[in-house]
Amino acid sequence: MDRKISVIGLGYVGLPVAVAFGKSHQVIGFDLNQTRIDELKSGRDHTLEVEDSELAEADILFTADPEDLKKADFHIVAVPTPINHANLPDLSPMLGASKTIGQILKKGDIVVFESTVYPGATEEDCVPVLEAESGLKCGVDFKVGYSPERINPGDKERTFTKILKIVSGMDKETLDIVADVYSSVVTAGVHRAPTIKVAEAAKVIENTQRDLNIALMNELSVIFERMGVDTLDVLEAAGTKWNFLPFKPGLVGGHCISVDPYYLTYKAEQVGYRPEVIQSGRRVNDNMGHFIAERCVKNMILKDTKIKGAKVAILGLTFKENCPDLRNSKVVDLVKAFQGFGIQPIVTDAWAESSEATRFYGINLSPLEAVKDCELVVVAVSHKEYVKLDVEQYKAMLSPTGALFDIKGILPREELASQGVEVWRI
Repeated sequence: MDRKISVIGLGYVGLPVAVAFGKSHQVIGFDLNQTRIDELKSGRDHTLEVEDSELAEADILFTADPEDLKKADFHIVAVPTPINHANLPDLSPMLGASKTIGQILKKGDIVVFESTVYPGATEEDCVPVLEAESGLKCGVDFKVGYSPERINPGDKERTFTKILKIVSGMDKETLDIVADVYSSVVTAGVHRAPTIKVAEAAKVIENTQRDLNIALMNELSVIFERMGVDTLDVLEAAGTKWNFLPFKPGLVGGHCISVDPYYLTYKAEQVGYRPEVIQSGRRVNDNMGHFIAERCVKNMILKDTKIKGAKVAILGLTFKENCPDLRNSKVVDLVKAFQGFGIQPIVTDAWAESSEATRFYGINLSPLEAVKDCELVVVAVSHKEYVKLDVEQYKAMLSPTGALFDIKGILPREELASQGVEVWRI
């Protein structure tokens, strides 16, 4: 592999990619955020996706200067692809990255996008920007490919090099080069998609499938709650069948599962089809924060607890366990729902950075020690720090009439019940 690599966007996805290549090649690591560049130059990654020792091993030029990108001829774009307030795709980071690359693009360069998009975005949205900024012609002067990211934040087992990589290119020559470049570091191998659109579509349906399966579990939890049946007990029983899929209900947040389906539904409507099943699943999952808050308030009322001003605590704010990633956390929906009932919950998190919680959501995190004498404690994220707490530690958080709501199903329910502590579950 004789290509010189640049990685544009050094977040949860881009940094592991840059480090993987940087262990055997010199890499240009570019990010617009100078603070992020300074952090990485100091040898620290606050996302915790890369260990300090791994950073030290990698030969990476960390830079916020686009001119440094001229040293590379194989550019990997790993910027966020969020949705806006109306749940519509926001391609501005990708288009911005395309503009930056276009201004330094040379003949013979290849640009590969990893960001999650709808089918067609690479060739229909990004290529025109690359051409306009560079004055070059795609397919003649430079080529493009797409290789969807499969980074799972916080997962130290399925890392970038150990996950089978989908690769695609605008033609066979480009596909061969893209496959060769990624194969040089991805030990799990590559899967060659026949077209860029196929690779884009494969990525966007991976998380759409998971979203719909979790939506079914969430809808079942709404149904079973009305029947007075514990959903997790039902799933445990049903799970004894060999082909029953092990999905559970819960808050569906993060940068993938709760976002990717909106990219697919947007494109579907652009081509004249309204995707009823996918959109229905999204509505169910987006409503879970409010549903859980209503469950809690209803149960508190039945215990004669005064609702307005009640002392409620929420353990966990990140979108998943054992990870500091706060992007698109649905625990925020739970916080807002409680606030709508006149409750200002105490929020604590063992992994999140307090400054990011304040900047992203206006939430001031409290230490775990502040959680005491509560009428309700909601275990929202199954961080290992919460899993290892014992019965006495949970009891110490509660008032004499307090209860626990276990969203993740991690608490020793029977043991707590034997100590007189009520545990409610989703």
